[in-house]
Amino acid sequence: MKEIALLITSFNRKLKTLQCLESLFSQKGINSSFKLTIFLVDDGSTDGTFEAVSGRFPSVTIIKGTGDLFWNRGMHLAWKTALQSSISFDYFIWLNDDVVLYDDAVSHILDCADQSKSRAIVCGILETQKFSSTISYGGGNKINGRYHANLPSAKLQSCTIINGNFVLIPNSVFQVVGTIDAVFPHSLGDHDYALRAIKLGFKCYTSKKFIGYCELNPTNPKWCLPEVKLKDRIRSLYSPLGNSHPYYYFIYEQRHFGLFTAVKHFISIHLRLLMPQLWKQ
Repeated sequence: MKEIALLITSFNRKLKTLQCLESLFSQKGINSSFKLTIFLVDDGSTDGTFEAVSGRFPSVTIIKGTGDLFWNRGMHLAWKTALQSSISFDYFIWLNDDVVLYDDAVSHILDCADQSKSRAIVCGILETQKFSSTISYGGGNKINGRYHANLPSAKLQSCTIINGNFVLIPNSVFQVVGTIDAVFPHSLGDHDYALRAIKLGFKCYTSKKFIGYCELNPTNPKWCLPEVKLKDRIRSLYSPLGNSHPYYYFIYEQRHFGLFTAVKHFISIHLRLLMPQLWKQ
């Protein structure tokens, strides 16, 4: 039986978190071909998430966060906690708490891992709504500067960019790459992890089919919108939820694309902040 550590971070999304966990405990093959040990970081929720999860799913290990971990640092804490377990895990799975999995999601992504001889990261492709066939998250590649998401395919497809909504990482990859980097508070940690793994000789693939659904977040963050006041755009950009926080984005780009690209985008981000009307929405 394959041992899997399932890592989740939640904050004030009690109903979505419960729905996500319900889909997880309804997986085909659970406790027969694989066993899930779930580590959930509740990052200071005030909506009763801790009580609801512990009451309905008592087997879930809940770690109380400080309230300022956000997604990436929450996942890092969940991963660290899993590593302190006495279980020797074969795989680690990242799962967003707003994802609803189809009942064969875990078995499918394990099959994908088997095809790669468990030496590659596998990123699940999600659709916007149940059976909508419209991609919300998954993995893909940049071609001529534009992101192209991998569509479901009969064969495994490689990718260089992954979204951390549902991602399987074999222990063989973890032993070399390590955990997600806690230098990033919210975003970028998933992209960074994939590129670190690729640099170390591993591959990233997307699942061969949709494995669940998750609503797509708005494309443009608040700091890109010309109708938003400048002071609010500044607050949005420098929030951990701003997606392109200049400090963390600089670290990410310098690490993977060089100093010139990092400096160029540091400047362009602030130009867009000051004059968002110059950019196409």
